[in-house]
Amino acid sequence: MEIRVYYEDTDAGGVVYHSNYLKYFERGRTEYLRDRGFSVGEMARQGFFFPVVHLEIDYRAPALHDDLVRVETVVLEVRKSSFILAQQVLRVNDGKLLVDGKVKLACVGPGMKPKRLPEKIIQAIKE
Repeated sequence: MEIRVYYEDTDAGGVVYHSNYLKYFERGRTEYLRDRGFSVGEMARQGFFFPVVHLEIDYRAPALHDDLVRVETVVLEVRKSSFILAQQVLRVNDGKLLVDGKVKLACVGPGMKPKRLPEKIIQAIKE
């Protein structure tokens, strides 16, 4: 998915503030699931929640105000009640890698108790 960097995303130096990349990653994950037929909101209404339980992130180069960036998301591993995604943010005009990360999401139900991933989600994200 592509995201335009707005002034509100930047710090006093005019570069994207580091924590905003986490928002970009979240949007990328949400759209990744949407592209496979799953609405995060609908899943929550059905009692399936996906909190981030581990995150690794490397900042390689800054994105600047008005840059167009692309968030890429791929599955690295799927387990019974969790999955791991690799995510990157690249600048569209030159393809430069800006941020590289890996995120583990758990599947939990109400009360944050671990829950098995539904088989339909396992199959969709493995494809």
